[in-house]
Amino acid sequence: MKPLDLPPRILKPTVFWRIAEDIPQPLTWTLMGLSILVPFCLWWLLSLSGIVHPRFLPSPMQVGSALFGLWQKGFLIQDTTASVFRVTGGFLLAAIVAAPLGVAMGTFASIRALFEPIIGIVRYMPAPAFIPLLIIYLGIDEAPKIALIFIGTVFFNTLMIMDAVKFVPKDLIEMTYTLGGDRRQVLFKVITPHVIPNILDAFRVNIAASWNLVVVAELIAASEGLGKRIELARKFIKTDEIFACLIVLGLIGFAIDLFFRWILRSRCKWAFD
Repeated sequence: MKPLDLPPRILKPTVFWRIAEDIPQPLTWTLMGLSILVPFCLWWLLSLSGIVHPRFLPSPMQVGSALFGLWQKGFLIQDTTASVFRVTGGFLLAAIVAAPLGVAMGTFASIRALFEPIIGIVRYMPAPAFIPLLIIYLGIDEAPKIALIFIGTVFFNTLMIMDAVKFVPKDLIEMTYTLGGDRRQVLFKVITPHVIPNILDAFRVNIAASWNLVVVAELIAASEGLGKRIELARKFIKTDEIFACLIVLGLIGFAIDLFFRWILRSRCKWAFD
């Protein structure tokens, strides 16, 4: 048989490399566990190898001890509560503004023409650059920190929601008009319910920026907070406490992400059909 006459090779189906399909639940949990276990083991081995001085790369045991020490002294609860309060306040204000504004900009070309240029310009201005002005205008209490988080998230939320509205099927809008609906019904009965999953997804993505900004704000002017705790640990080269605070920040962020995912799957089931 000539080589050109060979039958075509049929690739065996594989579970790991499925495209746009779910994988079995046991494999999902195994891979998720490896994503945490492998970096943890590498960190543990590197810290024990002696290549890096323990002062600069503490072991997991040292970080755990530092975390327990912060808990015992009451700093962990105090700092976490302060940071969560600032993130919640700033992001909630941004969400209250971004959701209706984004829907309006995506629905009405006139509103989009009015707001999109200025939002497009301001969103490229780094939020931390506003800190000196915020301190001058609002002082050094909680207001400038909350305002910084608001500025750093409201514009991205607005534009993501606006883009989501653009993908609402025109057929749904035309069908509403055909059945006797008016503009108000199209806006509140068709467009808004359709983009709720996208709104929640935008919030889930952009809340990470809030945590970045609250740490920046607390590094500059704060008496408590996880960012302030990191800055104090830096001054005394307590890298174990820095690692501990970073882990707390990561765990809080991961919990918030899971919370938004749960809301999406429990309250917006139609979006996953």
